[in-house]
Amino acid sequence: MKFFTVEYENLEQIGILTKDETRFIPIDEVEGLSQEFFDMNDFIETHEKDDIRVLDKLYRGETLPSVTYDMNKVTVLAPIPLPHHDIISVGLNYQAHLVEVAQQLDMKNETPTSPVIFSKRARYANGVDAYIPLHQDITQKLDYEVELGVIIGKVTSKVIKEDVKDSIFGYTIMNDISARDLMIKHKQWTIGKGLDGAVVMGPCIVHRDYIDYPVKLNISSKVNGETRQDSNTEKFIFDIDTLVSELSTGMTMEAGDIISTGTPAGVGMSMKPPVFLKDGDKVECKIEKIGILTNTIKK
Repeated sequence: MKFFTVEYENLEQIGILTKDETRFIPIDEVEGLSQEFFDMNDFIETHEKDDIRVLDKLYRGETLPSVTYDMNKVTVLAPIPLPHHDIISVGLNYQAHLVEVAQQLDMKNETPTSPVIFSKRARYANGVDAYIPLHQDITQKLDYEVELGVIIGKVTSKVIKEDVKDSIFGYTIMNDISARDLMIKHKQWTIGKGLDGAVVMGPCIVHRDYIDYPVKLNISSKVNGETRQDSNTEKFIFDIDTLVSELSTGMTMEAGDIISTGTPAGVGMSMKPPVFLKDGDKVECKIEKIGILTNTIKK
């Protein structure tokens, strides 16, 4: 079941797709839910199990929705356009990516013994088909990173690995846009990863019950139709259970918080010679069972 945030007739709405993925069912038009929901964050935080059952029946066609929209007539936004907090990001979580970037970022080529965590500023999240600003006045080395995003479903603190799945609402696609020269210049990643427009997610959130656990999904990216990254999330150095459990040990997470789990090998920085994003480039990030997040770079 895929959750979307869309704009229709100048109104932002949340909802799900029909199983054939041609129609959008707005949640505020669904009878039998426990309440009305302001946005996706509100739904994630306050929905109940009965709400998921009602939506599941609609998705499966067991009951008929009273109102639907043609997906070709809505504008798809980021599923969470306004994150509650900055994105919790994981660096160097695929061995092959660690090897490819160690030299360029002047790092030791050693497998980390604990997750490499940083915060990615998230004033606003861009969605599918949104333009990503090139920022050519301050960076000449803008890069892409396809990543699996994990959406937390409830207040989570000191959770053990065996209980992590119950803390998750669902999964999305992230593109961790990164200014490599700024990362090197500032000797940390906050600015290089946190430029305006650098949080890109979508096109939807797939509810956890529709993805097998542990999560083993093909993950890839293309630039102008050329495949750059091609891997599987089973190659994580630190799996989702480890990440959520370790993070929650001393940092309480809330419903709607987003963990971006790291990128596989194949980023532009590692190409020989390096190839960075330029005006007009089309970037496609794809994760099995979730969809394709497509964006264009614009100066």
